Amino acid sequence: MAARPIHPWPLRLMHWLNALALVIMIGSGWQIYDAHQLFRFTIPPSITIGEWLAGAIAWHFAAMWLFVLNGLAYLVWGTASGHFRRRFLPLSPRAVLRDLWLAATFRLPHRPGRYNAVQRLLYLGVLACGTLSIVTGLAFWKPVQLWWLSDLLGGFRETRFLHFAAMSGIVAFLVVHLVLVAAVPKVLAPMITGGRLHEESVP
Repeated sequence: MAARPIHPWPLRLMHWLNALALVIMIGSGWQIYDAHQLFRFTIPPSITIGEWLAGAIAWHFAAMWLFVLNGLAYLVWGTASGHFRRRFLPLSPRAVLRDLWLAATFRLPHRPGRYNAVQRLLYLGVLACGTLSIVTGLAFWKPVQLWWLSDLLGGFRETRFLHFAAMSGIVAFLVVHLVLVAAVPKVLAPMITGGRLHEESVP
């Protein structure tokens, strides 16, 4: 019986590159935030990256290019390979509510190589947050050259709020993601080794 990896090597490579980029971008972004706060709180220095504003900006921009290029590669690969169609679709409100109820009652089954409706919604949501973070980041990085984009988003200050909201969405996803991995630790190994799955088990 034919078998294939649960997670092909391109997906695994892009997953871990994205994880690295996000850790650096979030940590350095928090340091940048502390230098010019939007709200009446600061991020503890122990979980920021860069030590000071210029250092944080350097780290942020370096990770930004990795995040963008890796995201473009994921978009091309996911579309060409059918990954998006197989893993994220179909998705309906009824399916999300059903799987939320099953998860709340600890009856949601885990099938290797398949995402339930809640996972599909979360992944699509974090992809939207990632896209928003790139668009808003460009808008307030180059507010003069990209004035039209900044204006479209409501202005420089409003763009910063949107960027912070996108970051918050990504952080929330990461927290949920890590909790789920801790709850079902067997899902971690295939993201490192690829794992093997019979073709008939994958929709």
